Amino acid sequence: MSCCARYCVAETQFDPKVAERDLRRYQRHGPDGSTRMLLAELRRWPLQGLRLLDVGSGIGVIAMELASAGLTAVTLADASPAYLEAARRQVGPLYASRPAQFVLGDFAANASTLPDADVVTLDRVVCCYPDVDALLRAASMRARQLVAFTYHPGRWYLHAAVALENFSYRVRSNPFRAFVHSPERMASVLGAAGFVRAARRETFPWALDLYRRASLA
Repeated sequence: MSCCARYCVAETQFDPKVAERDLRRYQRHGPDGSTRMLLAELRRWPLQGLRLLDVGSGIGVIAMELASAGLTAVTLADASPAYLEAARRQVGPLYASRPAQFVLGDFAANASTLPDADVVTLDRVVCCYPDVDALLRAASMRARQLVAFTYHPGRWYLHAAVALENFSYRVRSNPFRAFVHSPERMASVLGAAGFVRAARRETFPWALDLYRRASLA
């Protein structure tokens, strides 16, 4: 998601140093745990011929991992220029013969300017965004079939851990904040948009929800 009207700290929090660190970790160890969980669930669905929109795409791991799944086009949206540049370098060559779009900006504010996609993913994005209602409404607006996202489940110890993390940001005068949003609230937003939950998986400290449009049943 870039410096934006709603949330302007991703550009400095996820800088070139962080992007290169994440890329090296991916090259050595593969996707992180939450991403593996999301990918495993997506691969249960037929992806051939579909369009992907990855919100908060980071270095582009989801698009890279699904490059051989038969997607016809991908759009990667992120607020960090460093992340998006790393994604462009890594993802672009894998989709050389297919449309690949890289969009810098606050997705919740700019979603109306983006093309629709069959599948919208948000891996560890809601935990970095204060207005989860706006974020998930924007995702559902763009999704024709599926919305899949990972988040911190509402466990007391995760609330405590995130509170401690945010305290450390305040001490360092860092405006970035992490969030543990209510799963019930997120479900309500997607339900109001016409989606029903098709899958849930949970590990420590992440949960995955996959929603499909009710009209697809």
